[in-house]
Amino acid sequence: MTRRRDQPPPRTGASEKDVLTGFLGYLRESVVAKVTGAPEPGVRTPGVPSGTNPLGLVKHLAHVERFVLLGHDVRDWPATFHAGPDETVASVVQDYRDAIADADRAVAACTDLEQPAHSGRRPAQSMRWALTHLIEETGRHAGHLDILRELIDGRTGR
Repeated sequence: MTRRRDQPPPRTGASEKDVLTGFLGYLRESVVAKVTGAPEPGVRTPGVPSGTNPLGLVKHLAHVERFVLLGHDVRDWPATFHAGPDETVASVVQDYRDAIADADRAVAACTDLEQPAHSGRRPAQSMRWALTHLIEETGRHAGHLDILRELIDGRTGR
């Protein structure tokens, strides 16, 4: 079993936006760390009866970023939890990083957290709500990834 030293919570700026984005960034990196170096086929093998697997969780989180902060439509949420056979850890992580970069640009452009999070076709919650929801969603799935990674190869830690 390989134990990685836990990362302490992030140091952030004092503003509300700095705190929210600091903790979201911390969780995003925790997600990436959990699948990086995970062996095949374990990274895509369901670890629980529901079918949840590490690669699918990262793929899902990319969709969540685009939905919440960019206003993209998602027609089939359950499908977002499944990586295709041609998708690799590297490609899924890159897609997640691309979604994060696009989302971060939208957040950086926001000057008031009460503004809508996106200007998509559907109504948007405030940027404050969107960032808080992403922290909750990413934190929840980061916890799932903690357990799934330990089941794969014993690796623990944040």
